[in-house]
Amino acid sequence: MGSGFSKMKKQARLMEQQMEQMKETMKTTSVIGSSGNGLVTITLNGEKEMKEIKIKPECVDPNDIEGLQDLILAAFQDAHSKASEESQNGMQIPAGFSFPF
Repeated sequence: MGSGFSKMKKQARLMEQQMEQMKETMKTTSVIGSSGNGLVTITLNGEKEMKEIKIKPECVDPNDIEGLQDLILAAFQDAHSKASEESQNGMQIPAGFSFPF
């Protein structure tokens, strides 16, 4: 078991520390999704929790609630996609790490 096992433990500990750092970074990261040329914007944090929603008054039409709902959904999906991309970019395997199998 010698030094190979020690090296694996060290690499696992390093990876765990980096994952914790990434989680903390994701909490403070924010992404903005928008739809309708900015009529609706939604801000999510890196954990994909909604932090803010903005709706411009000119897109509020009492006769077209479904249109507003579609804009909100599209803005959320845009923000969610960006948050997913950010989290994927943050999850990179550390240089020098090798899987033992």
